[in-house]
Amino acid sequence: MRIPTLEDIRAAADRIRGVAVRTPLIRWDEAPGASPGGATTVWLKLETLQPIGSFKIRGAGNALATAPPSALANGVVTASAGNMAQGVAWWARQLGIPCNVVVPDHAPATKVAAIERLGGTAVKVPFDRWWRALEERKFDGLPGQFIHPVSDPAVIAGNGTIGLEIAEDLPDVDLVLVPFGGGGLSCGIAAALRSVAPNARVVAVEPETAAPLAASLRAGRPSSIDYRASFIDGAGGRTVLEEMWPLARELLHRSVTVTLAETADALRQLALRVRIVAEGAGALAVAAAGSARAFGERRPARVVCVVSGGNIDADRLTSILNGAVPG
Repeated sequence: MRIPTLEDIRAAADRIRGVAVRTPLIRWDEAPGASPGGATTVWLKLETLQPIGSFKIRGAGNALATAPPSALANGVVTASAGNMAQGVAWWARQLGIPCNVVVPDHAPATKVAAIERLGGTAVKVPFDRWWRALEERKFDGLPGQFIHPVSDPAVIAGNGTIGLEIAEDLPDVDLVLVPFGGGGLSCGIAAALRSVAPNARVVAVEPETAAPLAASLRAGRPSSIDYRASFIDGAGGRTVLEEMWPLARELLHRSVTVTLAETADALRQLALRVRIVAEGAGALAVAAAGSARAFGERRPARVVCVVSGGNIDADRLTSILNGAVPG
């Protein structure tokens, strides 16, 4: 699969303009990793402010906009833990076509309810079956065009529009921390930045309970891990998808893993200090910014944390705000 070009990403920006929000880049002087005197500044790219509370509206919109009308005649199908499902369902409702979503059985109730509120139909399956749908790029028995949540070139190009916006707002950005689920977000942002901000490093962030990219980079090939589900439901997997591995290896500087406790603390700080509600995956980048592991040998002057989404169950959020670290 080829890397989206700058022209691909700019065309995606034109297609989704007016629906996907051009989200703000907010400087947070008290952020984890920010240094006294401003030697290192931390900025938040708030994708929580999208109409569906997640960046996924970008890639989903570009994928449906570029699909031939004949391919959408029977509707659309996707496999998602929740946010891509909402993106696809949102655009399908606009087009007046059916939307079926295959969701893993641990998907949060908040995300499943949102799918149905947007007119989609959620089909819960065991995690293994859900992951197989990602690998096979289909789900037998459900009609409609399959929209892959990660390794669809149009989806990656749509995600890349975030990189264009970061470079416009902070041209001398040094480091961008991005949560890694399947790689569609991080690789899309990196594809854009290598054209418009070539000195910027893009670092993937994974939870320690589900970090296949870190394992694959160590091994030099896609590697499987012992995946453990956690409250960080929007990131991590059992392996890096074969078709995403060449992109991730070429575009991403490295992968950093963070603990569940670090992520819960970052989520708590976002809520209490910035008044931003993030989900587990959305807090990963902020968690990484608080660790020297993310910076490497060269401390960056300008760091952007992509806060990818804010769709979290209320009881889980309450638990974290009260100091707990959910499993």
